[in-house]
Amino acid sequence: MKRNLVPLIVIAFVVAIVSTFIFYTLFLGKLKSASSAPKQTIVVAARNLDRGTTLQPDDLKLAPWASPELPQGSVSTLAQVKGMTLIASVQQGEPILLARVASRESGAGAGLGITKGMRAISIHAVDSSGIVSILRPGHRVDVQLVSSQGSLPELRTILQNIEVLAVSPTGETRNANPVITLLVNPAGADMAGLGDSGARLRLILRNPLDEGTTNLDRVTLPGMMSSKK
Repeated sequence: MKRNLVPLIVIAFVVAIVSTFIFYTLFLGKLKSASSAPKQTIVVAARNLDRGTTLQPDDLKLAPWASPELPQGSVSTLAQVKGMTLIASVQQGEPILLARVASRESGAGAGLGITKGMRAISIHAVDSSGIVSILRPGHRVDVQLVSSQGSLPELRTILQNIEVLAVSPTGETRNANPVITLLVNPAGADMAGLGDSGARLRLILRNPLDEGTTNLDRVTLPGMMSSKK
């Protein structure tokens, strides 16, 4: 009996050694591959930075990022944000994101899209639900103002070839009318703001290749009825 057990013990011992060797080989291989994998680095704040800070190399540093997914809008080199201005405060060690910086050339980071000298204003698009359903950021529109003088409505195109920044369809806001955010100059912001407060605004979708503008007169019902064809 003892003689029969000896070969079995030897076989079991060999199997155990082989299994242990294979296990440690695979385990050490994974550790080696993990340690040799390239580490991602991103730009973070080297200290607490206040809003309005113009970023300099001393304000920034490169730090390893453990997660395989980088934060949206993060940058990997100091040169990408050097000289830009913070539009929101950042704590030490916090990633520097493009949405939180602005430059004199672009006026804002990628998350805002407001160029220097321009303004973003939101208006309520009345009677434009059909247009809003196909409207997307980057489309261009004309803005019509409709007001009532007495009992007769009047219409005038107050803005032309205006870029759409954001679209909030009916049901996504507290107001019953869709809310559209437009990129306009300061004078256009005044006209859109006044029209949105005291009248009704409609949107006209433009051909993206049509950049022309024309001087359009005020349109009234009596004028339309009396006009000659």
